[in-house]
Amino acid sequence: MKVSDIMVRDPVCVDMDTRLPEIRKLFCENYFHHLPVIDHGRLVGIISDRDVLRVLSPFLDTPAAMERDQETLNRAAHQVMTRQPITVKENDTIEKVLKWLDKVDISSVLVVNDNQEVIGIVTWRDLVRHAKFN
Repeated sequence: MKVSDIMVRDPVCVDMDTRLPEIRKLFCENYFHHLPVIDHGRLVGIISDRDVLRVLSPFLDTPAAMERDQETLNRAAHQVMTRQPITVKENDTIEKVLKWLDKVDISSVLVVNDNQEVIGIVTWRDLVRHAKFN
């Protein structure tokens, strides 16, 4: 089976300068956990919902929030993202994705073309959804 058989095509992407409030909103309004980060159409990083939780103040949206807590929202995608994310091509095999997920502690890989443009994403949930059990 090929990556193209199970990947989610055309995932939502954000620009390097997209601010955390917009990123947070995308995660809250959608049912995905990863956002590719692009610069001039090319992949430069990835942000997970866990990355956002890690950098935001736990006091946000509470009565205890202070100005410094609100300032954590001013960060841009490039300040939070993981650079040089793991990628595969759409003609690669699912085994290659499985090896990456096993080798590195990640839960998704991005699918790019030869120009490093994001064309899809494969998460562990996609793999489970398409698994065939004997």
